[in-house]
Amino acid sequence: MRTYNEYEGKTVLVTGGAGCVGSNLTKALSELNAEKVIILDNMSSAYEWNVPDYDQIELIEGDIRDDEVLKRVFKQSPDIVFHLAAHFANQNSVDMPETDLMVNGLGMLKVLQYSQLTNVDRFIFSSSGCGVYGLDSKMPFKEDDISISLHTPYQVTKLLGELYTNYFHNLYDLPIVNARFFNVFGPGEVPGKYRNVIPNFFYWSMNNLALPITGNGTETRDWTFVEDIVSGLLAMGIEEEAIGEAINLGSGQDHRVIDMANRVNELTGNTEGIAYAERRNWDAKTKLLSCIDKAHDILGYKPTVSFDDGLIKVHEWFENNWEDIQKSAEFD
Repeated sequence: MRTYNEYEGKTVLVTGGAGCVGSNLTKALSELNAEKVIILDNMSSAYEWNVPDYDQIELIEGDIRDDEVLKRVFKQSPDIVFHLAAHFANQNSVDMPETDLMVNGLGMLKVLQYSQLTNVDRFIFSSSGCGVYGLDSKMPFKEDDISISLHTPYQVTKLLGELYTNYFHNLYDLPIVNARFFNVFGPGEVPGKYRNVIPNFFYWSMNNLALPITGNGTETRDWTFVEDIVSGLLAMGIEEEAIGEAINLGSGQDHRVIDMANRVNELTGNTEGIAYAERRNWDAKTKLLSCIDKAHDILGYKPTVSFDDGLIKVHEWFENNWEDIQKSAEFD
């Protein structure tokens, strides 16, 4: 089993580090004896109670579009940058396309500029496997089959982010890696209006509400447990062969939405069942499935947490943090 000793003594910047992936990544980095882990997060969809409590972690509340904040962060000379900060979610981008462009476009560009100016050793960008592949891409999605026929601003700006990282790599030799996440889930994701379906389903189910499925429930998703995503990210930060590459991080398996919903209700003891609603007009992909061969070949990536075990872990996290979750969940 890989040890990732290369992170010992390193200074690592994690933008968006107070979110689900970020909080799990910063925890792992701290346990790998990174000298300092800097979280830059505007806390628009994250909470201090969800930030891991380690001496190495410094939380800086600020926006990636703010030059003064970025100067403060990069003055600490991070060795590695994990850029996770984003204006997140498809529906959020449809509702607020200008904000989506400013955060995922201009914010991305600024972080890249400071990374290039300070000569970081590695820049890992959290792209979206659910975003850059289109209806014209063949499943399972392979890295060379992206689409320019996309359905939401979020998908557009995630592809834009990859174009920018590639530009900085080609012109300035910035060592970048584009990590294409598929349907990440796990402890640390607080439910809310623009959050993912699994935390929202657990929240509604634990409040004894019917779970709303948009569509008929036979739609499938490649849900990937956050610990496996973190393992892939850590490998991207040190593997030389990964530089300049786009690499899928998924589970390589798909599961039906209706089966997930029924399992959530079973775990929570909710008897209210399922409520069906019309599919959202931007939700054109009824099936999602990643090919993770490239991740395996380059990173040694191999998901280890089954979907059901992951759901059980999320349920345990909800039970252990229920009071904070209830106070923090925002659906208005």
